[in-house]
Parts: sequence; C-alpha cells; structure tokens
Amino acid sequence: MKRNIYLDHAATTQPFPEVLEAMLPFYGKYYGNPSAGYELGEKSKKAIEEARGMIAATLSVDPETIYFTSGGTEADNWALNFAARMSKNRSVHIITSEIEHHAVLNTCKELEQRGIRVTYVPVNRDGIVDLAYLARAITPETTMISIMFANNEIGTIQPVEKIGWIAKKAGVLFHTDAVQAYGQIPIDPNRMGIDLMSVSGHKLNGPKGIGFLYAKKDCDLKPFLFGGGQERKMRAGTENVPGIVGIGKAAQVSHRIMKRKIQQEMMLRNYLIQRIFREIPSVKLNGSLDMRLPNNVNVSIAGVNGGALVALMDLEGVCVSAASACSVGSGEPSHVLLAIGNSKEEAYGSVRLTLGPQNTREEIDLALELLKKSVFRLREMEEN
Repeated sequence: MKRNIYLDHAATTQPFPEVLEAMLPFYGKYYGNPSAGYELGEKSKKAIEEARGMIAATLSVDPETIYFTSGGTEADNWALNFAARMSKNRSVHIITSEIEHHAVLNTCKELEQRGIRVTYVPVNRDGIVDLAYLARAITPETTMISIMFANNEIGTIQPVEKIGWIAKKAGVLFHTDAVQAYGQIPIDPNRMGIDLMSVSGHKLNGPKGIGFLYAKKDCDLKPFLFGGGQERKMRAGTENVPGIVGIGKAAQVSHRIMKRKIQQEMMLRNYLIQRIFREIPSVKLNGSLDMRLPNNVNVSIAGVNGGALVALMDLEGVCVSAASACSVGSGEPSHVLLAIGNSKEEAYGSVRLTLGPQNTREEIDLALELLKKSVFRLREMEEN
C-alpha cells in the first residue's frame, strides 16, 4: 500500500473527527431551512447561532460581528468591495501589500478597473511589510488598509498590531486576511485594531465551502450578496447549516488544542529546517524564521524544479507543494517569492511543507529522507 504523509496543510486540512460528528445530523435528521417557522427549521437556526457563538468566543467578540460566507475568498471580496463603496462623494483609495493572496490581489485589480486607486506596499526579504511606506501611503481618500495576517506561501506573520495602530491613528479601516492564521495562532481583534477579518473553514480542520467575515460593530458594514434576509440581511442565501456547524466546532477544537499544537508544530518545523540545511546543499529559507507560522517550511533548492520535486515526492507518497494551491497551473513563478527578492530560478525551485497536528517525528524523518532522495535524483538528471 502506498504510504501517505500529508505535509500540505496550508492548502487544506483534514476535518477533525469532532467536526464530522457535529455536521452529520444536519445532512440528515435536522435538514430544515433555518428561515422556516417550524421546529425543524428552528433546530437549524439554533445550530447556526451556537456556531456563531463558538467562533465569537475564540476572538472575545460579540457574536453579532460574525457573518458566515462561502469561504475566505468571498469574505475578502466582501471587505474590499465594502471599502470601494464607502464614499460616494470623493475618490476611494485602498492600501494592500505585494504578497497578498490572489483573493485580495485580483479583487484589487478589478476595483482598479472601476476607478479605485490601489497602493501595493512592498515587503522586505523576510516578507514583512514596510510600515514606514504604509504610513506614508495613507491619503485623505484612503478608506481601507488590507494586509494579510500571515502569508500562505512563506508563513511570515505581519506586525498586525502595529498596522492596526497606524490605521486607527489615520481613521482608516483595517482588514486582514487571516485564512492562514486563524486557528493556528492567537488573534485578538480588539487589541490588534482589526476592523474586518476573513477566515476559511478548511484551513483549520473544518469543512470546505464555509468561512466567515468578522466585522467590528462600528464599521457600518454593507451587504455584498442581495436576496433574502439571511445573516441579519447582510448576506443573502439559504445558509449552509452543516458547514456552519462544522466551522464552529473546528474553531472550538482548534483553540482548545492551540497551545499544545503550536509547541508540537514548532518543534517539528525547526527540526525539519535544521535537517534540510544540514543534509541538502544549496538551500535557502524563504520568509522570516522568527515571525513565522508554527507549521510552515518554505525553501528554495538550487538545481531543482519545484513542480518536478512535488511529482517525485507524490510518487513516494508524500504530499508537499511548490506554490499556493490557488496558483498551481498558472505557469508563473510565485509573486510572493519574487516580491521578497528571489530570482525566477529560485522561485521555480521552491517547495513548501506545512505541518498539521496529525504529523509525527517519524513522518518528518521519513519525509526528509525521501526529499533528499528526490532532490539528488533531480540534480543528477539536470547534470546529465
């Protein structure tokens, strides 16, 4: 039987058993429409509000600030389109970074086609935004700063609290794409000055097709999808009750085990990085070592094509990635790796390994041996 070592948790995660158990009744026994006025529908409605409360508790916020969406992409689109609609009497300006997820970057490009001005803040070699540049970029027309909490490719964690302070001082809304960070590291929107935040369920051992947008009460959020009166008339469409139940349970479990999970993943991550640098020549770490998600390892390996390396590792039964899962197939080098100063060759030669709570030291040891074997094989092929 082919082995299966999964080291691509930044792409998606396996739902916790507790998540699947919580969701199952809402696919069968409790299938009622939450908007219906009878008991079967009330059961679904109650489950939605319980999940909303579970999520709010992990952030120490009011449940009414949580709006369920189809995922992080929709939440990002909602936040940015809200920023674009904030002023009817003057031009609108949005500030973001060069290394955002395409859910933000491509939305910004579309907004630019509609006449919205967007500034893209550069980052340093660790992938951390230039705060001085950010502060200087703010103008009287700026309505929103949108900077991701942690990068999906290189794992760099941004100085979110400092960005929140800059935004608050300027009277500008601060949105953060926290898809990679929520459920992985502690987040306190009130202390960090976060006004809006996007989250996706399948990144925190929950189901796919569900996410949420946190919106601080005083930001005066406007609807994005129009139709019925769901989500307090802010997001139309019959609710995905099983998904909502699942993300609520995933949030609860993730935060219950977070401290232990962080310790375990950091230990395995650092062990893996040390062995890679000790045993594979000509390797460079991408992203900050200190300000980094606990589970992320992203390296550029000289003389290797990342796509070919992923294919060889897959033949060995190990799942890794050469780029963001949302970028696979584009044929272009990672915009994130180019933004931090890598050459195209280094970008094409990168591989990302992201850990999860199920991974063990034994799996890491075996994966490292198979990585070495695959790298040396590819280098031999290149020489010949």
